[in-house]
Amino acid sequence: MPSPVRIWSAVAAMFFLNGGLFGTWASRIPRVTELHGLDDAGLGLLLLGLGGGALISFPLAGRAADHFGAARTTRALAIACALALGLVAAAPGVWTLALALVLFGAVQGAMDVTMNGWAGEAERALAKPVMASFHALWSLGAGAGAALGYLATHLALPLPWHFLMAGGLLYAVTAVVAAVPWPGERRQSPPKAAARRLPLPRGALLWVGVVALCASLGEGAVADWSALFLLDATSASAAQSTLGYAIFSTAMVIMRLVGAGLILRLGTTTATRLAGLSAALGVALAVLSGTLYPVLAGFFLMGIGYALVMPLAFSRAANDPEMSPGAAIASVATLGYGGMLLGPPLIGFAASLITLHYAFALLGVLSLFIVLRARALAPPAVSEPA
Repeated sequence: MPSPVRIWSAVAAMFFLNGGLFGTWASRIPRVTELHGLDDAGLGLLLLGLGGGALISFPLAGRAADHFGAARTTRALAIACALALGLVAAAPGVWTLALALVLFGAVQGAMDVTMNGWAGEAERALAKPVMASFHALWSLGAGAGAALGYLATHLALPLPWHFLMAGGLLYAVTAVVAAVPWPGERRQSPPKAAARRLPLPRGALLWVGVVALCASLGEGAVADWSALFLLDATSASAAQSTLGYAIFSTAMVIMRLVGAGLILRLGTTTATRLAGLSAALGVALAVLSGTLYPVLAGFFLMGIGYALVMPLAFSRAANDPEMSPGAAIASVATLGYGGMLLGPPLIGFAASLITLHYAFALLGVLSLFIVLRARALAPPAVSEPA
């Protein structure tokens, strides 16, 4: 077994890569929209394909992680994810762009499932609650991808060159760190879980998935729409519009790095309730303000709020007493990351009806639901006060 530092670094590197590739894509959505002449509804349809690809991949990824090992499967998907990002940039037309986004969503979503499974194994090997720190590296990677996007936009770098260079650099660095021997845990899913094609959560995991859905829908909306929101609501410049997601990701990194201490001090339920309140306040500030810096402050509060929900949801799933880790994580991911990928197209459709500015207000309602159902994320063996 590798040393504790190497274990943490290997898993964290894959989270950083996954987030970096996603942040690279998110930072250049306005440019993709411009190149292909898309309106809000058209972009929403393309993002629906991105989410659809992920939903298809979740159950397959869960089975692969249980059968081949989460570490081995994650490293293989890392290559596919970097290549798929290049295909998105190289798409010559709308239809080829749609196919490339379906593929990118599939490998991105599959890697989400398997790397969280690997993170659950690492938590057990280290005997420490390190899931939030792995997700902090995802957010750090997403922020780095967004920052590279800001630089590429400022330099007017062509989209294919940007995506290929960013994807190649991110993979080359992280693959070396992730190359550690890992025994894995070959698990057989319960017969019913193995037979299910779409692993929707059930029982206690159902509310875990719903709470994750509320948080990830907001996270996905900020990732895919924050740049356009800033352009529409504050008249920000093209370069300034990339700052929203970078600030949001920075807030998530900060909270996830200090989150373990807060959870130990406050308890899972209280920490989750405060997270939901912070997200709701951030949405209100972003929607009600019409100037750049207050809106950026709103994105910061949203990042603080959403930061701990997904790590807590996946920790709860990875330690579910009734399902194997791969199947349980895939089931929560179906609602959780499904919200991150399917939420943005829903925001796009809502924007075409009530404007993007007010479509964001829907995220505040979902944030308040996190407050109401916070107890669902408590560890199954722990009884916490309401």
